[in-house]
Amino acid sequence: MAFVAIFTIGRLKHPYEHPASREFFEAGYKIMRQASISGQLIKEFSPDKAAIPEEAIVGEGPPILTLTVWENLQSLYRFTYSGKHQQALRDRNKWIDPHQEKQPTYVVWWTEKVKDVSWEEAFKRYNYYIQHGPTPFAFDYKHAFDELGEPFLIK
Repeated sequence: MAFVAIFTIGRLKHPYEHPASREFFEAGYKIMRQASISGQLIKEFSPDKAAIPEEAIVGEGPPILTLTVWENLQSLYRFTYSGKHQQALRDRNKWIDPHQEKQPTYVVWWTEKVKDVSWEEAFKRYNYYIQHGPTPFAFDYKHAFDELGEPFLIK
């Protein structure tokens, strides 16, 4: 059975102690709580010890990273565009700087083992996506692939 991993990346508009940033982290806590009780989230990785490559993201504000593993692509997609997470996506311009052209905000990939997912792997997939676009190795929702590497339309 394969699992799906997602790496998200952005930069806060304001310093950590700014009220808007505090609001972002409060919303993020609620979102991850909702993800945990969904039964579809397998693992969340802490960004505290992640060594962020300089080229990973251009911008001024503090970096915001998430790395999670999910039961399957459909459950990840449904979670992304529903509930508290959907509201946070609508509100993101209050908290997060817009990305530079051609700089994705996330990348998705399949993994056979949760233990194979790491920050190093996330940056590798992200950089691959930037250089090559969506492939079965690293993709987005608009250009998704199933666990066998076949194009997949998410509904």
